[in-house]
Amino acid sequence: MKHTISVLVENEFGVLARVAGLFSGRGFNIESLTVAPTLDPSVSCMTIVTSGDERVLEQITKQLNKLIDTIKVMDFTGMEFIEREMALIKVQATDETRAEVLRIADIFRGKVVDVTARSYTLEITGAPGKIEAVIDLLRPMGIKELVRSGPVALCRGSKDIKG
Repeated sequence: MKHTISVLVENEFGVLARVAGLFSGRGFNIESLTVAPTLDPSVSCMTIVTSGDERVLEQITKQLNKLIDTIKVMDFTGMEFIEREMALIKVQATDETRAEVLRIADIFRGKVVDVTARSYTLEITGAPGKIEAVIDLLRPMGIKELVRSGPVALCRGSKDIKG
């Protein structure tokens, strides 16, 4: 089962390495990891996507809480949360595909951020499922390059990771 975990940590040198080492040292895979400062520049928020059963998740959560730099760990499994990701997709642009690439970008509210004689680069933002759908539609036209940010997540409503 896929789990999205948000971890507030002290924004200090080596914290990311310690978290990554915790996962690799126990044989857990990090499918996606995003890290950025919060409103408080001394605190960063890590959004980690991993897989495993409830026992694995419990072990990960306990180990993350043991790290001295950890402020709070929140597992979004079973909660209502908002999840967004960004992708930059460079697609071949031929006379036959140009209009269709632009149509797909428009349907998914994407932006064309670069144009050359042979390619369009699109910026798509949304839930991971939306990103997958765009990729599936663009694949037959010839995706030249693709990078994804990995998801970031927040609880819905008034609940937050601090409280």
